[in-house]
Amino acid sequence: MATKVVMAQLSPTMEEGKLLEWKVAEGDTVEASDLLAEIETDKANMDIEALGGGVVLKILVQAGETVPVGALIGIIGEEGEDISALLAEAEAAASGTPVEASPSDHVPATEEVVVPPAPRAAPPPPGVELPHSHAGESAVTGRMMASPVARRMADEAGLRVSEISGSGPGGRVVKRDVEAAIAAGVPAPPPVALAASRSAAPVGPPRLVDETLEPSQMRKAIARRLVTSIGPVPHFFLTTEVDMGRVLQLRKAMNARLEDGKVGVNDVLVKVAAEALTRHPEINASWQEDTIRRHGSVDIGIAVAIEDGLITPVLRDADRKGLLEISAEAVELIGRAREKRLLPEEYQGATFSVSNLGMFEIDQFTAIINPPEAAILAVGSTIEKPVAVDGEIQVRQRMRVTMSCDHRVIDGASGARFLQTFKAMLENPLELVL
Repeated sequence: MATKVVMAQLSPTMEEGKLLEWKVAEGDTVEASDLLAEIETDKANMDIEALGGGVVLKILVQAGETVPVGALIGIIGEEGEDISALLAEAEAAASGTPVEASPSDHVPATEEVVVPPAPRAAPPPPGVELPHSHAGESAVTGRMMASPVARRMADEAGLRVSEISGSGPGGRVVKRDVEAAIAAGVPAPPPVALAASRSAAPVGPPRLVDETLEPSQMRKAIARRLVTSIGPVPHFFLTTEVDMGRVLQLRKAMNARLEDGKVGVNDVLVKVAAEALTRHPEINASWQEDTIRRHGSVDIGIAVAIEDGLITPVLRDADRKGLLEISAEAVELIGRAREKRLLPEEYQGATFSVSNLGMFEIDQFTAIINPPEAAILAVGSTIEKPVAVDGEIQVRQRMRVTMSCDHRVIDGASGARFLQTFKAMLENPLELVL
């Protein structure tokens, strides 16, 4: 029985997905856990895996195409199986004709695709001979037969699948064959010479040209989210300036004693913000319909700039974690955020966010609240500047922060009290251990 491969809802906010790349081709046999395709969602790139075996009978959506959640993108089943009814259904759906979906069509949001096991293809009828091919080579396409997982592993290791002996059915290269080749040290193909291309490179800055770009799924999601924030949410902004001298001294002393890992300024800001939120729970809140919800956990979103936009991985229970734990978790989350490999639960559900542009030498800025959060803290760079201290001019390390507040939840005085606590803890960081 043929099985539909649909554009699954891979995140709660996903409305459509872009098919980046098929890892298989029509006619390929797939096994359980083989990669089928890579999908770009509104927040990350995610892989669709087969949970059972079968033959890829039809690919309906090509790489680069964007389709809504639930759309049929491929069909897997037995070789030679009649799929005309499914193709007609897909054509009707594409033309806008209503088609009643059966319960089996739906894929749970937590799963990527369900491909039930299918029996192996039957042998050819008597007297019918299939075209000859080399061991491990497809008789139809003439290309080397390998599982998608094996192809990906070979690509990452810089190996040619054609140079690896296959131990799978019909000489198919499978995962264990690539692992064996890597262990045996099969030579990688020689690097492409760059001398000619470098010599032919144009001199001077590149010329600008007019171009129209297709926005990524993340950029589309950002566009949708912003119109639900800056318009409907009544923002107001509070700015204060912090003396960072003691924090920088503390960080330097801590890192000098650490053998593994380092504590960054942003780690300290997250920890101090989390501690301040426990003292001002009215800030750790959100507007929900006609009620205000004060959250029982402090989950800090840290804004991370990536190629296509912005994503905020969440540090859960940040008030209960030490600086080293926050630092290690932040490094791991930020790394996977930049690779677009975060799971939905890792970038959703923050109760407060911190956005730091100090590394770009931005002195001060205002950030847009990410609903349903009620506030976000925008952090500028730490710079040396002359300030008056006890009637004398001194050069100190100063940093400006601006908090954007949802006026439905936070009043000016309550926001100001939070910033007072935040500033006092940064200027006297021993409060973190008292």
